[in-house]
Amino acid sequence: MTMTIAKTTVKVDTEFQQQLEDARKPSHSGMHPFSQAWADGKLSKEQLIGWCKQHYYYIETVGQMFGMMYVRTPDTDARLFILDNLVGEELHGTRHPDLLIQFAESLGATRQEIIEADLNGEILPSTRAMRAWTLELANFRPLYEAAAGIMIGLEGQLPTMYPKYVKALKETIGSTDEALKFFYVHIEGDEEHADNGIQIVARYADTPEKRRAAVATVRASAEVRYAYVSGTYRRYVLGERGF
Repeated sequence: MTMTIAKTTVKVDTEFQQQLEDARKPSHSGMHPFSQAWADGKLSKEQLIGWCKQHYYYIETVGQMFGMMYVRTPDTDARLFILDNLVGEELHGTRHPDLLIQFAESLGATRQEIIEADLNGEILPSTRAMRAWTLELANFRPLYEAAAGIMIGLEGQLPTMYPKYVKALKETIGSTDEALKFFYVHIEGDEEHADNGIQIVARYADTPEKRRAAVATVRASAEVRYAYVSGTYRRYVLGERGF
């Protein structure tokens, strides 16, 4: 099920938009050895289940996060851009945490071991930092920073990463389209979500100082996500502990 939300767009300065998109490139998670190992089909089911545990903890609160942004956005048009993202995250049948569990189950994991990873002491500090950063953006940072950091810096990375993941999963472990719905919804939706973020930033980052802060927040989000992926890689691929 899809929903179209009518939104009024504003003209975006192309140079500013390019600065926002370029800010995530130096620390883009797609360049991480973990992402490259995944794209090359070198991750085992056990390693992928480990990623599922970390990623579930990170994204479990994303719906509430967009809800927090929604209620503190003053104008209707900007709220509709956030609502578009919120609907994509929470709509019944496409709710992202549930789709991630579906993928984990296709690898042989149980729903219980994914949702109870935190209770079992399996969540890494880098994963906690990732979730804490997104909640900080949604709750406390100015809206232009929240939209820049979450929608451009984070969501904007996935459409270039996940097609490679899908291809590898189909070729190496025979994943079905049904099992891979979690990745498909991001491939299909997150490019638009990043564009929504650009629209919100364009509305609220109306001074050079605010634009500079928005670009810096995109860069910070990419760096935090890269550190999150590094923690997952070190634990499940390199077998390191104590961090």
